[in-house]
Amino acid sequence: MAQVLVVDDDAGIRESAALALEKVGHRVLRASDAASAMQLLRDRRVDVVVSDIYMPGDDGIALLQAIAARKDPPRVILMTARGTIETTALAQRAGAFDYLAKPFELSELIDRVRAAVTRSDAAIEEGEAAPPSRMIGSHRVMVEMYKAIARVAPLLVPVLIQGESGSGKELVAQSIHDLSDRASGPFLALNCGAIPDTLLEAELFGATRGAFTDARADRRGALSRADGGTLLLDEIGDISPAFQVKLLRFLQDGVVTPLGSEKSHRVSVRIVAATHRDIRALVSEGKFREDLYYRLAAYEIRVPPLRERASDIPLLVAHFRRAVATEMHRDAIPGPSQAVLDLFASHPWRGNVRELEQVIRRAVIDSGGLVDADAASRAMRDIDPAPVERRPLRPPDSRDDSAAEGGRRSIGLGESDLASLDDAERKHIIAVLKATCGNQTQAAFILGIERKTLARKIKRFEITTEETS
Repeated sequence: MAQVLVVDDDAGIRESAALALEKVGHRVLRASDAASAMQLLRDRRVDVVVSDIYMPGDDGIALLQAIAARKDPPRVILMTARGTIETTALAQRAGAFDYLAKPFELSELIDRVRAAVTRSDAAIEEGEAAPPSRMIGSHRVMVEMYKAIARVAPLLVPVLIQGESGSGKELVAQSIHDLSDRASGPFLALNCGAIPDTLLEAELFGATRGAFTDARADRRGALSRADGGTLLLDEIGDISPAFQVKLLRFLQDGVVTPLGSEKSHRVSVRIVAATHRDIRALVSEGKFREDLYYRLAAYEIRVPPLRERASDIPLLVAHFRRAVATEMHRDAIPGPSQAVLDLFASHPWRGNVRELEQVIRRAVIDSGGLVDADAASRAMRDIDPAPVERRPLRPPDSRDDSAAEGGRRSIGLGESDLASLDDAERKHIIAVLKATCGNQTQAAFILGIERKTLARKIKRFEITTEETS
């Protein structure tokens, strides 16, 4: 049993936590702010401090830092309803024993206090504050992910990030890089699933002039360009068995040999891989090498899908509203009604955060600057992460029919124009290009595709500047 100090400006939370800890035998002191807590720490011996982060006056991070400066400091468990990657990383680097997301089960708090009392001391170096947050969310599953990122970032081990499409895997990889000792070095992302196998080797290892058709000059590969930094191999589950062997060889010796060259050189690159596929299932099926899996997955991080953290949706909506307001050169965009937030909370979000972002953007554009229920419903119906060939051209009910008809009129499509999906896609691209005055970068952003992908489609569909002007 231990003496525990509970610090929170919310009397209800403070008392609930204190009573739960007292019920299992701990002696509990209470404080409503950091100043009162420091006074108690000067007067009484405390084994564990459980503190909120956001409080009037000095916050929980400042209290943690003050406690860490003391001789033989007590362990500190921080708790907050507004967890972010930067506060999580800062808390861990400043010496916090753990970090809990509100609301939490009292049994979880009891378990963490018990662990803090029994666990042996470990040396924790104090580091610099984390960079600005790249991820939005305070749900407990996000906080657990933040803690995993903060733990593994300082270690030069390969990390495998698994999560559904649109959930934010690249943001996790970027955060690992930003919180590592390699933050001053380059961060590169290579989408292995978007590059043909014949070109992937050249993209990764580089190539000399004449090594293959159209190789008109020496090219440095991603491994060489990322030397001293981090390389994200996105969609690693899509690489062929032949290329898996080549990647495994590099992971074993760290040596790069460009295509067409007899000279090799060693690079120092931290490899972070990401995939939406179940790699272990692929290994079981013989489609992914087991030895490569273990090389890539020295540590694994799972990115939770949006449906598992629906309480973060209002935060994400506010973030995307600000972003869309900037795109539209507006000071602000009014917030959605509770009806819209309820609609969002019940949506499955198969495209995750990326889908939500696109829904917000389309709803704002369609409604003339708001996120109303009708515009949000249309946007959610139109945006489907499933392959386009499986999408119905016309929704089934009468209300959807009228909306679909309005959508066709808005881009100049009639019933006879829907002879093929290619026709519909071509006309939609032309409509978006017209709306952006031919700006392909903006058009690609609205369409949710890469600019080079848009360029290929323009060439494939033989879209002329006269059609988009």
